[in-house]
Amino acid sequence: MTAPALTLPHRRGACPGLSAPMATGDGLLVRLLPIGTIALDAFDALCTAARQHGNGIVEVTSRGSIQIRGLSATSAPHFAAAVTALGIAAEDGIPVLINPLAGLDAEDIIDTRALAADLRLALAQNSLTQRLSAKVSIAIDGGGQLNLDGIAADVRLRAEAIDGVAELCVSVGGDGQSATHLGCVTGRDGVEAATRLLEVLAQRGRVARMRDVVAAEGVAAFRSAVADLIINDEPVRSQRRSNDAVGIYPLRDGAFAYGVGLAFGHADATSLQRLTEAAEAAGAGGMRAAPGRALMVVGLTQQTTSSFVTAAEALGFIVRAGDPRRHVVACAGAPICASADIAARALAPQIAAAGAPHLDGSFKIHISGCAKGCAHPAPAALTVVGTSSGCALVANGSTGDAPFKIVGANELQAAVAEIARGIKHENDHV
Repeated sequence: MTAPALTLPHRRGACPGLSAPMATGDGLLVRLLPIGTIALDAFDALCTAARQHGNGIVEVTSRGSIQIRGLSATSAPHFAAAVTALGIAAEDGIPVLINPLAGLDAEDIIDTRALAADLRLALAQNSLTQRLSAKVSIAIDGGGQLNLDGIAADVRLRAEAIDGVAELCVSVGGDGQSATHLGCVTGRDGVEAATRLLEVLAQRGRVARMRDVVAAEGVAAFRSAVADLIINDEPVRSQRRSNDAVGIYPLRDGAFAYGVGLAFGHADATSLQRLTEAAEAAGAGGMRAAPGRALMVVGLTQQTTSSFVTAAEALGFIVRAGDPRRHVVACAGAPICASADIAARALAPQIAAAGAPHLDGSFKIHISGCAKGCAHPAPAALTVVGTSSGCALVANGSTGDAPFKIVGANELQAAVAEIARGIKHENDHV
């Protein structure tokens, strides 16, 4: 089938915070950014609230936020009150993302929790939240085992040990590879550096994003804003560890954390409560949400980790990084999302099965219900975009790129198997 001309928008809508739910096809959606470890009884209470006030669907996003679906105008305030009482989430505002094991990681260079709290307070006090796009975010990487390199952010602070001294490398407008390095500052200047950079961005208007400003103007204005704080302007290229939370990680106190993935980023509240029970039986102390649609259970021992993993796998959670479901990204899709033209999440298991023999982590498949690409804004080896004409297939690009082919939903599984086989063959011969 010849692909017709498509006009695909590049910008997505506002973020659905706890105080500002977003309308979707299955009701209202809210997004929480957890802070620190969520005690198991609090996580159980969160799941109970998701069932009582929503439709019981709980999602963990690619950036480590938790989303609750199916709320109504009547139930959303009650859910917000329940979450506020639990004290597990940051207040709505500019998201400040930190490593999922911050403060617990045996290899942290700095504990980013206090820095993140100070930055959230500074942002609230100088009204930057009201003057910046809802999509603006900050990433603070403490330099431990689980890095934030895969997370795109407007401002990045990354801890590095330089000549035995902890410094914060500052960059703007991208992920760990694509962001533009500005230099390094001391830990005590991290809040000041980030707020100055966001002030420059705010001067460009309410919808400005760092990557767009850097592309249009360069970084001179941003360099100037923090020039007096820079103590080292040489790029630092340290060896980073994993950015995949699935698996076992040693903690500072001698215990362990085990990350489990949510297949295609979602689970029902009942399954999550059973996961909580398994964690409690294994002696865990709590959970943390992690980038890459995962939950990390913390406080396990070497003896109890195995029993927890067995229980989590039996409940349908992903317990191995090589699981083919880990390499397929799908949004909620129709009919859950009102914007979607295809049932992206419902199609995802079929696509994972079709591509399983060829999905080894070297490439991803992104299934997007519409052209907004909410689940995975970055390019993928194969992107499937729902349109009124069918499933548009994009090679090595994102939802905003031109498709090379459009197929019907009933043809998608066979098409993906053929394409994945071809991509794997090409990669093997590069």
